[in-house]
Amino acid sequence: MSSDNPTPSDSDSPTDDSHLIRLQKYLAATGLGSRRHCEEYIETGRVTVDGEIVTELGARIDPETQVITVDGERARMEPRRYFLLNKPSGFLCTNQDPAGRRRVIDLFPGEGQRLFTVGRLDENSEGLLLVTNDGAMAQRLAHPRYRVARTYHVQVAGHPTREKLDELRKGVRFKEGVFRVSGLKPLKKQGKSTFLELTLHEGQNREIRRMMARIGHKVMQLIRVRFGPLNLGKLKSGEYRRLSDTELKKLREMLNEKHSPDLRKRKSKKKAAPSRGKPARRGAGKNISDKQTGGKKRPVGNKGKRGASAVPKKPAQKKSTGRRIIGD
Repeated sequence: MSSDNPTPSDSDSPTDDSHLIRLQKYLAATGLGSRRHCEEYIETGRVTVDGEIVTELGARIDPETQVITVDGERARMEPRRYFLLNKPSGFLCTNQDPAGRRRVIDLFPGEGQRLFTVGRLDENSEGLLLVTNDGAMAQRLAHPRYRVARTYHVQVAGHPTREKLDELRKGVRFKEGVFRVSGLKPLKKQGKSTFLELTLHEGQNREIRRMMARIGHKVMQLIRVRFGPLNLGKLKSGEYRRLSDTELKKLREMLNEKHSPDLRKRKSKKKAAPSRGKPARRGAGKNISDKQTGGKKRPVGNKGKRGASAVPKKPAQKKSTGRRIIGD
């Protein structure tokens, strides 16, 4: 009887590994850092799975049954945390600084978890900074493909002319490529300085300071006031708050879009251009032809074929001749 109903062996039974995830993805989800940083932890032998060192990036693990450690400490999934910080000047957007300088994460002593910044503001810059333990979201928000708008209020020495500001709109070339602003609005003048509002879609190292220096105006103060759908508001320097559910929803909706609104707008214009241009050229051609020929016979060719419809006008000339005969 047993032979009629055999028990399936391990080799015969299908294996369901849908619950397994890549090791670096799990580490990023625990708030350890971006996937790139987590891959570095794996490659340098700092990660163990069930006591065994794993250096293979493609390794898949079961977080429910296996023990994963980094530098001897167990890596656990933490609740997602999202904070909006008004970064003060003099703090670094890094989790490790050999020189022992002040870091942004030092402003979060009571959170008791590993946090990191989304993108960077240089040490002397201030303003809106997103701080989280969600590595996947942080990586996407910082990626150039999503073109997240970043708006800054900048105080510069002197009073830039309109021509100088136009250079920022057209683009300033550096070794990394062409840097340009997507939005620029003069705010006010104060003594020998000027306040500007600048919007960028791609973050480069010290981008605004380098562009302003190139056109001859040193940056005196730089404050980020908006990041995507997030606004700094009335948050004081050094203070932070949790993101609201509405703000998180807007961030996720922005990331779920395949292309930014700017890219979609450019694509729609590109497609619409031929349909608008062709009728205009045809119409223009007819007007020019009528003026040049003065209503006379059109040139031979395709246009001449259309012009052949003018032949029936000859009977009208005969009628006029007939009238002259009757008159005579």
